[in-house]
Amino acid sequence: MKGFTKIISLVAASTLLFSGCGNISAKADKPQTKDKDGIEIGLCFDSFVIERWEKDRDVFVDTASGLGATVNVQNANGDVDKQIEQIEYLVDKGVDCLVIIPVDGSVLGDAVALAHEKDIPVVSYDRLIPNADTDLYISFDNNMVGQMLGEALVDAGATKVVKICGPHTDNNVSLVSDGFDSVIKEHNVEIIDSYYCDGWKAELGGAYVYDNMDTIRQADAIMCGNDDVATSVIRALAVSQLAGVVPVVGQDADLPACQHIVEGTQLMTVYKPVGELAKQAAELSYKLALGQALSVETTISDGSHEVPYVTINPVAVTKDNIDDVIIAGGFHSHEDVYMNVE
Repeated sequence: MKGFTKIISLVAASTLLFSGCGNISAKADKPQTKDKDGIEIGLCFDSFVIERWEKDRDVFVDTASGLGATVNVQNANGDVDKQIEQIEYLVDKGVDCLVIIPVDGSVLGDAVALAHEKDIPVVSYDRLIPNADTDLYISFDNNMVGQMLGEALVDAGATKVVKICGPHTDNNVSLVSDGFDSVIKEHNVEIIDSYYCDGWKAELGGAYVYDNMDTIRQADAIMCGNDDVATSVIRALAVSQLAGVVPVVGQDADLPACQHIVEGTQLMTVYKPVGELAKQAAELSYKLALGQALSVETTISDGSHEVPYVTINPVAVTKDNIDDVIIAGGFHSHEDVYMNVE
């Protein structure tokens, strides 16, 4: 985890300063009554299909453990019914705070309400749970992610693009898409087709390329919802000798994406400093678990409530700055990134 300490300097401007005073919500506006000994946090993951989630888990668990808390990690494997069962299990177990990366946040309202009935604070991690009045939402600026993806394609001279996004059930997908569309439309770039990969199944992105090659040949750029999808798309493009010809962008700075960038088959990725996100999430969740109120000035609407919102800024990564951001920051090693070109 030493590399993550270096990453923090890249996003110092986005670091949240917090203290034990101020109000995060009515549910947290009460005196500390819990002993620091025996604090347990429930951490519910959508799945570990996306590479970055293992990094989030490791940093969150390490940070919470350093504070003296234990973390009960659950993995729903993309099954929302299973995630609801896991949430109910953690509520019945009496965890002191519940942190959720939702499979489909739109159906988790009752599960969040069940936790609140037991006075268990709930944190929406990375993906907002709509209409649930969670105690905190912590994520990256997803609209900014979309803008960065759009700006990269505009700078590359794109005039017609295809969007291969994640699932509609992920609230972040619409936020990224909104940011992307705002930039694309401002520069009169045409979106000739949009496709959504159910369950973030990357292979669906590649299948779309195979099945819609006429559309792909009309496009001069492809926006992918994440780097896993981008990798599948690049493999499909390679079959028609279009890898490196049609610019592809994605997000998460997965190792294959970073390798593709230095190889010239992916134009850019959006690096999201997951170490800092997970660290702050663990620290804030621990304070909530103790019953402490937090000073968070920004809020976001979940559709029916204003939810305290902590955001961290992403970084656009291309061949020009990948050494400084990704390698010098310790996210991936030089040897791994350049293994196919040196």
